[in-house]
Amino acid sequence: MTAELERTAKNLNILADFCGIRDIKHLDSVSLNETYGIRQADVLILFGGSIPAGCDTAAEGFLNGTASRLMIVGGEGHTTDALRSRFHARYPEIPVEGRMEADIMQDYITQKYGIRDILLERNSTNCGNNVTNALEILRLHHIDAKHIILMQDASMQRRMCAGFKRYAPSIKVINYASYRNQVIVQDGELQFSDSTLWGMWEMDHYISLLMSEVPRLSNNEEGYGPMGRGYIAEVQIPDVVMNAFYELKEIYEDKLRSTAPR
Repeated sequence: MTAELERTAKNLNILADFCGIRDIKHLDSVSLNETYGIRQADVLILFGGSIPAGCDTAAEGFLNGTASRLMIVGGEGHTTDALRSRFHARYPEIPVEGRMEADIMQDYITQKYGIRDILLERNSTNCGNNVTNALEILRLHHIDAKHIILMQDASMQRRMCAGFKRYAPSIKVINYASYRNQVIVQDGELQFSDSTLWGMWEMDHYISLLMSEVPRLSNNEEGYGPMGRGYIAEVQIPDVVMNAFYELKEIYEDKLRSTAPR
């Protein structure tokens, strides 16, 4: 049983490492300069699909001088209720009822970090219009971005990047997934290496998110790539990732979410 769980944890971490890209070691000017020869990106964009801990990652990175502007993108989608409940549980003074992801995150970041003048996008409902609406905000504010740091939930980071490559191929995307949290086996069950990470998904939901990304990233009739729905640029999925997915599918096929856009 333990060996099976260890295998499952390994496969989940293979999917997590593939989906949750970080193109730089640290979210600071030194890492940007070492990797891209720049000390500051034009915009850091945080997406509302992330767990709440992503707000801290984004705010701290922004205060490190990694970007000229901070944008938060998020209306109401399949992760919104979870975000509202987690914020309300820890910060009941921040109103959440009926409010958009971007507004809730802005209140928290301004309250805790004193960051103001944040660009907000409040109308998007899924990863596809997250991208197009964010680009529209840049246009409206006359921001001709050459380098953008994208920060989304680790399970959806690669798809967000592929969306920008589809709609804005001239912009250099720098990925920095909002967290990294390895799955381990402890006390005979799957657990997270960092059990204190604020707002981390329940294990079953995290498995569902990770597994459901592979069909979405696939470039076939059912996927979101050019040969399918056309929402994202083509993503090459390595064999090791597909093998991990197929092994997990034998155990967790019931956790796969529909590829219908939400």
